Amino acid sequence: FPLIEGNLAKEILERVEDELATPFGLRTLSKKDPNYKGRLIGEYDKDEAYHNGVAWPWLIGQFVRGYLRVNGYSEVNRKYLFERYLENILLSLTDGCIGSINEIFDGEEPFFPGGCVSQAWSVAELLRAIVEDILFKRPPYEKRLQNYL
Repeated sequence: FPLIEGNLAKEILERVEDELATPFGLRTLSKKDPNYKGRLIGEYDKDEAYHNGVAWPWLIGQFVRGYLRVNGYSEVNRKYLFERYLENILLSLTDGCIGSINEIFDGEEPFFPGGCVSQAWSVAELLRAIVEDILFKRPPYEKRLQNYL
């Protein structure tokens, strides 16, 4: 069930897209914030940037789901979200640790990967977003399962 609906939900999603969304995930802090540190450089800077501006790929999946719930699951919206936010992350499966996705990416261009080279929740959320939200495939048992909840 949605916690926020209508115009407020739309306004929040617009703000997230404008200030936090990157081609490789959502930033943890807006570039407008004075504490923003969007690059992982050296050990000290890495600790500062970790939750102050770098992009986390796994967060983009929930943004995609929220965007579609608010704006509709039209083919145009799904194509836009895939091309703008999911495709680059999907292509990163062939870089670095082949078949996996880095934990984080720089919060600004050129969006260098960082953190651990293989993050399961990044891969899982990318696949979930593509299958459930973009391709709009649902498990065949989903309706039966809802009877038990």
